[in-house]
Amino acid sequence: MSGVPLRVLSYNVHGLRDDRAALTGLVRDLAPDVVVVQEAPRRFRWRQKCASLADDFGMVVAAGGLPSLGNLLLVSLRVRVHEQWCLRYPLTPGRHLRGAAFARCSVRGARFTVSGSHLATDARERPDQAARWKEALSAVDGPLIAAGDLNEGPGGGAWRTVADGLTDAAGAASSALTFPATLPRLRLDGLFVSPDITVDRYEVVETDQARRASDHLPVLAELSLPSE
Repeated sequence: MSGVPLRVLSYNVHGLRDDRAALTGLVRDLAPDVVVVQEAPRRFRWRQKCASLADDFGMVVAAGGLPSLGNLLLVSLRVRVHEQWCLRYPLTPGRHLRGAAFARCSVRGARFTVSGSHLATDARERPDQAARWKEALSAVDGPLIAAGDLNEGPGGGAWRTVADGLTDAAGAASSALTFPATLPRLRLDGLFVSPDITVDRYEVVETDQARRASDHLPVLAELSLPSE
């Protein structure tokens, strides 16, 4: 394996409404370098709650929380964060505010940008949100990792918009179903990388612990970043 290794986990944690101990144990056991979280704390005392979640995982907050409407990027101490920013999508009256989080990082001198988003459950909202996220992703220079809960599968237009020009880390995997965790039948959670990043391994973590931790199963990818 060439390049600089990076373990990335994408996880919709269901607003932390399930088994917190199972969630904490699972993420610690997986030992990711980056966790892209959907449905993280975004309201009252959100800073403290996001920091507490990061501490539970043995990580630190890189970006997100309220400014990105519940998208949160966490990193291990081997990852250096250089810059962070957030994006908010327009509000549709009567619906949830949504957005995306971005962090420009490096590990062992290899630079990359990671972004996470959680697109709308409403099929009328998703295309515009996907297009806005894609526009922001396309403005990023260098190696890019984009992950999130797209609330639709690979056949959907929003999924295709986000995936365009990127590599789907799952490849041809037929066992990439992520929702619901108890008996997965849909693939709602995607992880995409720019062509200069190599996907060495991809896995949907389907264990008893994962089924207790959230209503989504987490997606884990072992990547190789181009070394400078």
